[in-house]
Amino acid sequence: MPATRTVEVLPTPADLFHAAADEFVRVGNAAIARHDRFTVALAGGSTPKSLYSLLAKEHARFTWRKTFLFFGDERHVPPDHPDSNYRMVNESLLSKISMPPKHVYRVPAENRDAHAAAAEYEDDLRRFFQLKPSDFPRFDLILLGMGTDGHTASLFPNSQALKEQSRFVVANFVEKFNAYRITFTYPVLNHAEEVMFLAIGADKAPMVSQVLEGENSPPYPAQRVRPADGRLLWMLDEAAADRLTS
Repeated sequence: MPATRTVEVLPTPADLFHAAADEFVRVGNAAIARHDRFTVALAGGSTPKSLYSLLAKEHARFTWRKTFLFFGDERHVPPDHPDSNYRMVNESLLSKISMPPKHVYRVPAENRDAHAAAAEYEDDLRRFFQLKPSDFPRFDLILLGMGTDGHTASLFPNSQALKEQSRFVVANFVEKFNAYRITFTYPVLNHAEEVMFLAIGADKAPMVSQVLEGENSPPYPAQRVRPADGRLLWMLDEAAADRLTS
């Protein structure tokens, strides 16, 4: 069953963050009602940070005690590093809500070997979801952003991780940063119950148009995110949606 894609355009970034927070809570409540827990993979970047701050401020009474947080990608840095996605999430969300620390599964990116860190995080996923060797994890929600180059998570154009079909997590060398990023792979992204992209700003408009309406060969990394049996939701502000034809 192919992904059901929905595109929502909100007037301003503030409107988008409120709509995204409402969707986060809606999906979370539905998951908890269905199987008594909510599994969500978070994204890094400035746009998700604003969402996390809003969740902490306006949804502190959400059922965080039944929520389990993971990270769709991470920089190869320690958790206290300024570039760490975990640090950003901790400062904007985790430090402000009542959530069991053992429910937060961060990438062990302080490991000097990025490939070992990726393998360790994959083992964490296998244990948590109690997977058989041939199974993939199914998250209730995966949050993603998109760069102006069409990358998402740390799946960058022309990088090796785009080819991965079996591993859950890989260390992906990104040439423009001359560094490794640790990232979920397409098999994980495309097994999710729901994937929610957030994009704001006029600088994203050209790529939003290419990803949502273009026929590109090869496709941009963000174009290849299409849950096999789930929902694909794009949330845009008017500036990011400016070049869409429909």
